[in-house]
Amino acid sequence: MTVVSRILSASSKILLLPSRSIATTSASYIKPSAFVQVAQTASRFRNVTMLSERKPFTPDFFFRQLFDEKSWTYSYLLGDINSKEAIIIDPVLEQAKRDAKLVQELGFKLTYALNTHMHADHITGTGYLKQLLPGMISVISEASGAKADKYLKDNEIVKFGRFELKAMSTPGHTNGCMTYVVEEQGVAFTGDTLLIRGCGRTDFQEGDSRTLYKSVHEKIFTLPENFRLFPAHDYKGNMETSVAEEKQYNPRLTKDIDAFVEIMANLNLPYPKMIDKAVPANRECGLYDIPKDE
Repeated sequence: MTVVSRILSASSKILLLPSRSIATTSASYIKPSAFVQVAQTASRFRNVTMLSERKPFTPDFFFRQLFDEKSWTYSYLLGDINSKEAIIIDPVLEQAKRDAKLVQELGFKLTYALNTHMHADHITGTGYLKQLLPGMISVISEASGAKADKYLKDNEIVKFGRFELKAMSTPGHTNGCMTYVVEEQGVAFTGDTLLIRGCGRTDFQEGDSRTLYKSVHEKIFTLPENFRLFPAHDYKGNMETSVAEEKQYNPRLTKDIDAFVEIMANLNLPYPKMIDKAVPANRECGLYDIPKDE
């Protein structure tokens, strides 16, 4: 059968139909409004793709996302391939040996281990990494209440090789929450302040919903829309998001501030399983109850 064309007078659109018999049935008639709907949908997704187009990493920038399956925590190893200086963000105690081995295998020198905040759901691997990789410096926000070798203030810079990481104060989940930004690479590490289609809870450990909302909208959402965002956790298998995506699709933070506060006040989440152990340990920057090296 040859392909024939049929002109829909109502829409002035040309449709290609597979056969004359199908063309004569009522099922072959497509309403003009369907074309408008498809066009609008396609346009919307084109805009999101354009906004989310990500900047490629420079050839000398090393990035590795690491995962702890027990606490659903992401850690991030960043490095300068030429100078071999590297940093790690939000390491986990149980994965410290894995991380130290990876650093050594890749020939890096781990200069800093940074925590985005004083965690309540796992013990940081910072203290153990200090033992495994002597000379490494532990880093956390000055407002965190935790011990560390180096404390960061808002907009302070941490250097590794030729790269710079900027620490932005983004409290709300805790007083000491920070988002770490590597502007040249178009990435930010948001800790628990902003998760993928969610955010950190605000019902314990100095949590404040209004403060968190302002941190996201005034700091993270003012980054370029194509910036890739990497959180400290994800519970659904997502690995990253972007400023554009969260501004459009985050079910909590797309609401106005009063609606957001109400949502957060009615989450009815269970008491954190690890908080009674993790917070005291992390206050000592992971130097509490570290397993003996075999």
